[in-house]
Amino acid sequence: MTEGESPQRAAWRQALGVVLATSAYGVSFGALAVTSGLDVWQTCVLSLLMFTGGSQFAFVGVIGGGGVAGAAIASAGLLGVRNVAYGLRMSSVVGTGFWRRAAASMFTIDESTAVALAQKDAGARRIGFWVTGVGVYIGWNLTTLGGALLGDVLGDVRAYGLDAAAAAAFLALLWPRIRRRQAIAVGAAAAVVAALTTPVLMPGLPVLVAALVAHVVGWTNWFGDRSSGVAGTEATP
Repeated sequence: MTEGESPQRAAWRQALGVVLATSAYGVSFGALAVTSGLDVWQTCVLSLLMFTGGSQFAFVGVIGGGGVAGAAIASAGLLGVRNVAYGLRMSSVVGTGFWRRAAASMFTIDESTAVALAQKDAGARRIGFWVTGVGVYIGWNLTTLGGALLGDVLGDVRAYGLDAAAAAAFLALLWPRIRRRQAIAVGAAAAVVAALTTPVLMPGLPVLVAALVAHVVGWTNWFGDRSSGVAGTEATP
């Protein structure tokens, strides 16, 4: 927040910045989806109803790689589980009332949660959540449509490097979380298992196996601070 700027105004500014940045790579999803076998309308419906980028990329990645629908759905669902935890944390931010919370469930994503929690004022947190969630929903669906139409024209978007946009976006979201030994251990273990199993398992299954390994490494807290009992923390030198 800049000097003299109100918390509410700062929340608007941060939310709109995230909306623009996140919406931009919806083009990549739309283009990849149609080259993976979905048509333009199926691609748009997926964004309208699923609306969680990681799950959507996982779904079309498995389908595009020749995987079965069950593996695609399982991979997408596994990545979408994190939104349940976000919902629990955001319940105090969005307020009470059935319809308000029902609407909030659609917009509870990585970006809306991050912007809301970055604010110190209760009103600013509410603004951050709703502006980011609704803004990304609108922007993501518009760019999904644009990407799907673009994919129809360009053909294989992998030749243009658009498939790398998803990986770059995931890395940007993960980077702040992998500074401690435990987080690095979880990420490294999952990455190694995924790399080793990809050549021998059908598309979608390596993600599930890697997630299982990540849970085991994370749950045991082998590299965390055992004295504090908090996974992923380190003792101060």
